[in-house]
Amino acid sequence: MSTAVASSRAPQPHYGRVLWMFLRNSLIREMAFRGNFLIEVITNAFWFCAQLVFFSLIFGNVPSVNGWNRMEYFAFMATGMIINTLIEAFFMPNCANFSELIRTGNLDFALLKPIDTQFLVSFEKLDLGALCHLVLPVALLGYALGEIGRPVSAVDVVMYVGLILTGVAFFYSLMVVLASTSIWFGRNQGLYEFWFYITIFARYPRNIYGGSPAGELLRMTFSYVLPILLVVTVPAEVVVGKTLDPSWITAISAIAAIVGLYGSRLVFHRALRSYRSASS
Repeated sequence: MSTAVASSRAPQPHYGRVLWMFLRNSLIREMAFRGNFLIEVITNAFWFCAQLVFFSLIFGNVPSVNGWNRMEYFAFMATGMIINTLIEAFFMPNCANFSELIRTGNLDFALLKPIDTQFLVSFEKLDLGALCHLVLPVALLGYALGEIGRPVSAVDVVMYVGLILTGVAFFYSLMVVLASTSIWFGRNQGLYEFWFYITIFARYPRNIYGGSPAGELLRMTFSYVLPILLVVTVPAEVVVGKTLDPSWITAISAIAAIVGLYGSRLVFHRALRSYRSASS
């Protein structure tokens, strides 16, 4: 029997079951080191409280910042934290570890497994300590919306969740591209640093960057060239009921995520074709 026929008859993996196994293994790993898990949860909670206090002090002196009042900004901040938490929980540990797979030759074993390689290296390890941090920004979002007093419709909720997933998809695609460069560069230990520097702009609403030529350049660059501002600001604007300007900007966020996912997969497979096995 030919290899092609044999491979076509090979059972296809059940990705939902594989993902559940990854989750279970991550839970076992975290519970084996409960002290480390607890420290990570406390550290994330401290960082959250520090951010909350810092911006509370700012809005204690000014009523609004470029059209964002205190509660609207808290809703924006919660949105950014939700997206960032999902990225850190599901993808950051795996993408940061990708260069180690290459260096140690363990990528060979990933390539031999009968499952999509990108799926395997993206979801194998989950950071449950970071995932627990999701409770705090969700609570902050609920508090901010309650203080704003605007009724949130089912359509708003669906749009918000969809735009959150759009933001996660875009940032994931960016991270995959960064991790893929490890195959060409050998090591990519600067992934965390570069990720921090490029995403720090998304911690503030995009219209805050207006008012000066340099700020306008940043706003345009990170809205339409590398739209990290859009994928965080747009869902926050939707949920608090701010007018989207321009109105079609939601479509830009969705297109950016789709293009990002497609482009990152091309880069990932192009990088794999350049990979030289540890046994070769």
